[in-house]
Amino acid sequence: MSALIIEETGWRTRVSKLLGTRFPIILGPMRLITLGAMAAEVANCGGLGVIAASGLSAERLRAEIEIALSQTKGPLAINIPIYRSNALEALEIAIEMGIKTIYTSAGNPANMIKRIRKAGLSMIHKVSNEKTALKAQSAGVDAVVAMGFEAGGHVGREKITTMCLIPRLADILSIPVIAAGGIADARGTAAAFALGADGVEIGTRFVASAECPVPDFFKAAVQSADSEATLLLGKDEMPIRVLKNQVTLEVSKMMDDKADKVMARSGEANYVQDGGDKDTAVMPCGQIAGVVSRSMKIRDIFSEIISESMRVSQRIQQILSLDGQEPK
Repeated sequence: MSALIIEETGWRTRVSKLLGTRFPIILGPMRLITLGAMAAEVANCGGLGVIAASGLSAERLRAEIEIALSQTKGPLAINIPIYRSNALEALEIAIEMGIKTIYTSAGNPANMIKRIRKAGLSMIHKVSNEKTALKAQSAGVDAVVAMGFEAGGHVGREKITTMCLIPRLADILSIPVIAAGGIADARGTAAAFALGADGVEIGTRFVASAECPVPDFFKAAVQSADSEATLLLGKDEMPIRVLKNQVTLEVSKMMDDKADKVMARSGEANYVQDGGDKDTAVMPCGQIAGVVSRSMKIRDIFSEIISESMRVSQRIQQILSLDGQEPK
């Protein structure tokens, strides 16, 4: 069980202490979406603002970090998919520009840990199963982000849900676990802490924020989605959860190997960051979009999660009090 302590200055857990945040809430990294300004606003609200290095040139990554640093004094991180050819270059840029936390995914963290430790930085790594979580802990990472199968974007092949993955990793790991997948409001946040997490990563909910730099049709699609609005593409090599539309439904009918090839190149199916419209763009999105009904400023999303989490906690305490009182 995670240890959550509520103070006037924020929520204190092992994750908030590690990252230097007021709240253990992390902006889920998304290629060409979670850039400098968006990361800065999350940091200003008390969370960890994450800039996704994926898809950025060295010059663009520096520019986005400069934007973030000019707009916040809060904690920032860079997400680096380890398998990418420019991973080490992105790491050196992050070190050079004073980023304090490196958020890795899609590869072996042991390949970067020595350089990160030499620079005196924190490291968190995204996992989707027990084996990779234990491997990351052995490599020396400070925390893991445990991503359930219901998450948006690239997900694990093991099909383990957040509800099952988080308590299992909380039991077998000594380092903090950050829950990801299926979290968009106070209910999911409180549930993550109950499952043993020390923090949460939120992606899909922030896509529908006023500050998110995606087309309006993407935000509208998230807000109108229900729990059956997503599907998986490219299941063999690189499964990705996206919103259903004309192009993704067509790709989903292909054999998995062909779908993987289509998703790996532009032209037949473009990720929303690269172009398209509501029918032709591939829009990464989690199943939790079903509870997202309106666009809000990031600051208001934070405020709602924080205030409503208190009410959720109070309701749980009432239910468990056994005093015979009907919960409000």
